[in-house]
Amino acid sequence: MDVLINLSLNGLATGMLIFLLAAGLTLIFGLMDVLNFAHGGLFAWGAYSGIWVYTSTGSFFAGIIGAILTGMILGIVTERWIIKPVYGNHVQQILITLGLMLVLSEMLKVVWGPNQISAKTPDYLSGSWEFGGIIIIKYRVFIIAVGFAVFLAVQYLLKKTKIGLVVRAGVMNKEMVQSLGINIQKVFMFVFMVGAGMASLGGMLLGPYSGVIYADMGMEFAILAFIVVVIGGMGSFTGSVMAAVLVGLSGSFMAYYVPDLALAANMLLMAVVLIFRPHGLFGAKG
Repeated sequence: MDVLINLSLNGLATGMLIFLLAAGLTLIFGLMDVLNFAHGGLFAWGAYSGIWVYTSTGSFFAGIIGAILTGMILGIVTERWIIKPVYGNHVQQILITLGLMLVLSEMLKVVWGPNQISAKTPDYLSGSWEFGGIIIIKYRVFIIAVGFAVFLAVQYLLKKTKIGLVVRAGVMNKEMVQSLGINIQKVFMFVFMVGAGMASLGGMLLGPYSGVIYADMGMEFAILAFIVVVIGGMGSFTGSVMAAVLVGLSGSFMAYYVPDLALAANMLLMAVVLIFRPHGLFGAKG
């Protein structure tokens, strides 16, 4: 039982980290029809900037704020000067954002060096609880709580606020929103900022979870994030969290019970889903 619970917590924690990255991709694609392959770079920059602020100030909370602000600033720059000129052209979007991903990764090495950087868990989140002989690691529970809190906050934003109404309307019909006098470009920037901030938050939280951060981490997690987006359904925010949890749990259990298939587990899961539901678990049928 203790193995089952710990594997589940580990899978959920990993799933929440992937969700924070994948949800931004989903929001950006759903509203803006943009395939942003540089999103993993924002994830990595959030990790580096957040851990740097954390180690410099000694405040983990300050590190989280620093990571989110870094992501939002990079998101604005990316949307204004990189993505905007290639709206409506998926081939150019893929090429330019892949190039940006490489640039962001190399810039991390220029600023912080090519070596891995250690990231320790803050004292109040380190250690574990024990219930009836079952050991539960505090930081994993913290990541799960943050992930679900972000999910609920974004759901509230999308469904209960005016800006959320505009975003959902823009997903369905951009021209109609513009005809009502709403500046859809500002909505695009807001969505990109939110998505970039979420990705950077995920990167920051990954640091203490894995113990180290490195420049190429963005590319590795971006692959998982795109798998999650495909499984959940392109443009489906709810689908992204469900698929992220599914990917996290499958990876955790496969790594423990069938280590040789751990790397292929996510690809197999995506293939099975696409065979029976080509539009994803929660995606709209094309």
